[in-house]
Amino acid sequence: MKITRRVKQILSWYEGESPGVKTNLARILMHGRLGGTGRMVILPVDQGWEHGPARSFAKNAPAYDPHYHFQLAIDAGLNAYAAPLGFLEAGADTFAGAFPMILKANNSNSLATAKDQAITASVHDALRLGCSAIGFTIYPSSDHQFEMFEEIREMSLEAKSCGIATVVWSYPRGGDLSKDGETAIDITAYAAHMAAQLGANIIKVKPPTAFIEQAEAKKVYESEKIDISTLEARIAHVMQCAFNGRRIVVFSGGAAKDLDGVYKEIGAIYAGGATGSIIGRNTFQRKREDALAMLDRIIGIYQGKG
Repeated sequence: MKITRRVKQILSWYEGESPGVKTNLARILMHGRLGGTGRMVILPVDQGWEHGPARSFAKNAPAYDPHYHFQLAIDAGLNAYAAPLGFLEAGADTFAGAFPMILKANNSNSLATAKDQAITASVHDALRLGCSAIGFTIYPSSDHQFEMFEEIREMSLEAKSCGIATVVWSYPRGGDLSKDGETAIDITAYAAHMAAQLGANIIKVKPPTAFIEQAEAKKVYESEKIDISTLEARIAHVMQCAFNGRRIVVFSGGAAKDLDGVYKEIGAIYAGGATGSIIGRNTFQRKREDALAMLDRIIGIYQGKG
């Protein structure tokens, strides 16, 4: 695997990591149609567990089959595929070596009332399946946030000792946080920073809105004239809060939206200097040919083709 200058630069930001972790980060960064550019698009499919199978797959029935998602990621030329243990086990042998996999190691479900997640897979599972990284969700502001912080630090330490990278889904929710606050610019930027401080190699957050949740933060945003007027500016600020852009940050696709909305959002994420997107429902809930066309356009945006 020949590593580009841009990818070497990104790897140099992870000064405390082992050659094994950097090798697995390189595998993700060098794979697919965006390989070597420093940008990435990842397919995540944990929605069946998180929201229920019918809510996730009924709009496109072939997506009930785990193999469907492996093949979609391959045919679209994506950087990696992320899923819980069961989905990866259902296709890991057939698609062994086809692309980097990320094992989602904790999960919640729509029946739960607590803002928490259960640990549902292990570093050993990631090793035996040939994964390049583990994925883990934290809920900053939840009543269970400190337990989750301790869990990911312990699991990340184990993963890194085996040369496996760590991806952190940092989704503020719970506690006294308002619904608007979950995607507020100050909270999203804070969430990205916390994930970086926890040792995440790749950080996943939601695209932020211009709403500011915290009164004390609002004073600073106003006094320092931090530009949050556009999504592009807000993305740039989140990147700044992720160690001044020295961490890989990808933004979620969120709930299904129309194509123009997807492309406009992706364009702003690209222009704001983000590493890329991790986009699930907006792809696999569409017919296969439509999903491939959409992913082709998204990759084109990250290639600078608009």
